[in-house]
This record gives sequence, structure tokens and C-alpha cells, in this order.
Amino acid sequence: MSRPVRIAQLTCGAEYSGVQNEIAEAARAVDAEVFYPDISLRDLRRDFGSFGLNVKSPDLKLAIARAEALVTGKVEADAVFIGSCFRCAEAAIVRTELRRYIHMNSTLPVVSYSFTERTTSGTLLTRMEALTTIARRRALLAREEQTGITMGVDSGSSTTKCIVMKDNEIIGTGWEPTTEVLRSSDKVVADALEEAGLTMNDIEAIGTTGYGRFLIGKHLNADLIQEELTVNSKGAVYLADTQHGPATVIDIGGMDNKAISVMDGIPGTFTMGGICAGASGRFLEMTAKRLGVDITELGPLAMKGLSAGVPMNSYCIVFGTQSLVNALAAGSTPEDVAAAACHSVAEQVFEQQLQEVDIREPVIMVGGTSLIQGLVRAMGELLQTEIIVPHHSQYIGATGSALLASGFIDRKKE
Repeated sequence: MSRPVRIAQLTCGAEYSGVQNEIAEAARAVDAEVFYPDISLRDLRRDFGSFGLNVKSPDLKLAIARAEALVTGKVEADAVFIGSCFRCAEAAIVRTELRRYIHMNSTLPVVSYSFTERTTSGTLLTRMEALTTIARRRALLAREEQTGITMGVDSGSSTTKCIVMKDNEIIGTGWEPTTEVLRSSDKVVADALEEAGLTMNDIEAIGTTGYGRFLIGKHLNADLIQEELTVNSKGAVYLADTQHGPATVIDIGGMDNKAISVMDGIPGTFTMGGICAGASGRFLEMTAKRLGVDITELGPLAMKGLSAGVPMNSYCIVFGTQSLVNALAAGSTPEDVAAAACHSVAEQVFEQQLQEVDIREPVIMVGGTSLIQGLVRAMGELLQTEIIVPHHSQYIGATGSALLASGFIDRKKE
């Protein structure tokens, strides 16, 4: 696809809130263009009436009719961006229903987002990048096996990871807390190569992802530099051996969270973010520190406790910390506090993000927080399903990068 990716925009309030220019700028940064699907007044009256939601806002009625035009093929697009103001309850309902309707009745990748007046193009960049990646590289994302010798590096907000793969098997790993981005990258690369018994000269292709992907990609002369939404979903279904059919991927990160609905290894709908660090792995790190245990000990501790009797509010990390102090001062056991913290984070992710995607089994939890058993248990209880945590779940970004990078080996030989 040599032309810019065409992203259909279904929004309410983007112009009035001042974020329309930010949406357009984020799209331009990834060689995409946003456009409003053209419809007639007759289409508007007919399509809105048949959709079944009696909304009052003219902009929401227009968004519904435009969605119908996309689904029926009257208007062609490569992807869809659905957005509305986070303060509007009516818009939130329509946003959810439109996302579900388009996902169920078309193959268009969809992202939905609730914006504020402070939303910037930087905030939207990863979402736009993911939409364009799915549109441009669907064949690459459908790749099921890794071939040759490849490397993937994931520079996350908390940790940096590296994976070396050879003929569809992981043969080397590296893990390091993220401090200086390049220094952390060099360390994990050296560790993974040492474990694999290889040198950089043996590596045939490299992929990078995460917050530091561009810096590290340039440093390593990477073949693939890709956002984490598509890479993480690919790595997750590969590690869980669920590359065929539907799956849901949940990644509760150090700074933000991702929930992705996947079909045959390709993301369909996804959401990214989090209102506060209280609904992320950062809050669990603070909980472990307050309880005087290592983060690796928090999971087993939580498995011994009960969350029901401990009031916990991790919606905001400041109030969450206050809840921790109050609970311990009131005599709650460390086990119960650990369990309550895990339940609170799972509950916030459920309320803030899992409403934005269609939860379809199997549900796969990945990332470093997937190793916290109490959090996995809490999420399973909320979703009423068994949660899969695959081996090497903390390496999904690096694994997905190494897997997809193998698609560039043949191109080098041509």
C-alpha cells in the first residue's frame, strides 16, 4: 500500500474540544490521513433510525450513519478511529456500540478513544501507528512461524527485554530494568546473545518495540521498528499457541495498559492507556515496597489473602497509597492488603478498558505483571474465566518483534 492509509473518523466533539488538529497530526506522522465518510441526508435519516439507539446529539447520529456507510461498503476505508469526549455518557455508549458493530460486520481495524481538551498528537500516535500497521502489514502480521536467526528488543517504561530466536524457538533471553535506554538495551542484547551462544554477526534480522523503539532501532540498525500494540498481540498468541481463532490479550504495564481483541493473530479492536498509574503495575510496585517485600513476592503473598475486607482505591495512585496506609493502620494483614491491591488494579482495568474491547476466550495475560499470581487470580474472578499466562509472558514484545522481523530476511536476500 503505497498511498497514505485512509482512516475513517467517527467522532463527536473533536472540533469543539480543540483536538481535531491533534488527531490529524498524529495520522500524518504515520503517513495516514483521517477523513469523514460522506453520506447524504437520506442516509443519515435511514441509517440512524435502523441502528436502534435513540441518541439526541446530531454529531452522534452522524457518526452512526457514517459507520453504516463503512460496513455496507458505500465508503471505502483502511481503518476506523472512533472518538468522543470522556465527559459524555451518551457518547460513551455510542462509542462502544459503534466499535462492536464495525468489528462484528467488517474486517476494518478499529480503535476507540475518549479524549479531553488536553489530548495531544503524541498521546494518539501509538494508536494511529497500530491502525496503519494493521492496514499495511496484514500479511506480515499473519506470519505464524519465525525462521532464521532473529532478535527482538522491547524497551519498556520499567524494563528492557531481548529475545533471540532460531527457527521458531527462543534460544536466548535478556532482562534489565530500564535506566539509560541505550545502556539497558546493550546489556540485554549481550545477555541474550551469550545465552544463545551467538554474536551479532549471526543475527539475520532485528525488530524493536516499546517506548525506546526508535532510539534503539537506529542504534541497532533494526529492520522492523513497530509499536507495541500489534507486536505484543503477536507475541502473546505465539507464546500461548493460540494463533488461530479469537483471543483477548491483556497487558498491564508499568505506565499504561493494553487490551487487544485478536483474530487469527491480527488485532481487530484495541485500547491503550489508563487514567492514572493507580491502575497499572506501578501501583503494585508501590504496594510491595510499602509491605516491605520484593515485587516478585507480592503475588504469592496476595494468594494467601482475601481482598473483600480491605477498602482499596487505586483509581488514583495517591488515594491508593492512602488506602494502603489506612488498611495497615486498621490492622489488616499484609496478605489481605496485597490481595486487595491486586483486586483493585484488576477492577480498574476492567472498568476503564475492558469495556472497550470484545472479551473473547482464551484470555491471555502478558507482561511482567502477569507473573503476579494474585493479579491474575483477580482478573480471572472479574472476567469469570480462566486466564492463560504463557511461558516467557514477560517477553511478549521482544518475542513478537523477533517473530515479525524474520519476514525481512528474504527481502535482504533478494
